[in-house]
Amino acid sequence: MDSSEIKANVIFCGDDLFIGVTPSGHAQVIDTNSQRASAASPMELLLIALGSCTGVDVISIMKKKRQDVTDYRIEVTGERRTEHPRAYTRMNVRHVVRGRNISEKALAQAIELSEEKYCSVAATLRPTVEIVSRFEIIEESK
Repeated sequence: MDSSEIKANVIFCGDDLFIGVTPSGHAQVIDTNSQRASAASPMELLLIALGSCTGVDVISIMKKKRQDVTDYRIEVTGERRTEHPRAYTRMNVRHVVRGRNISEKALAQAIELSEEKYCSVAATLRPTVEIVSRFEIIEESK
């Protein structure tokens, strides 16, 4: 098993605000005050991390399968424990694909490959979070 360490930095800026700096040097404001919500919270970032990770896999596979995708969006919702720590227990991933003559089978296979083989975020979350995926295909008018 290959392992490599990467490093992010999180800097406290005061007033419940942090700046996260990714290993590639990109800054992200993080707000831990849910009343103010001036930036994404750490738990919100997990939702978009899962959506973007699976999304990049699915769109890449669909292109390789020569599927005519004209629009693609991933909606991710999370269910959390009521007691602390308020961890996610389930994440629902809805893939909405618009295109011409999209194969249901091709899309289902792309999602399965992402979930089972390629998406590192899903693999990280899966031991404690149930991840449920579904999809919708919207036929593009000619």
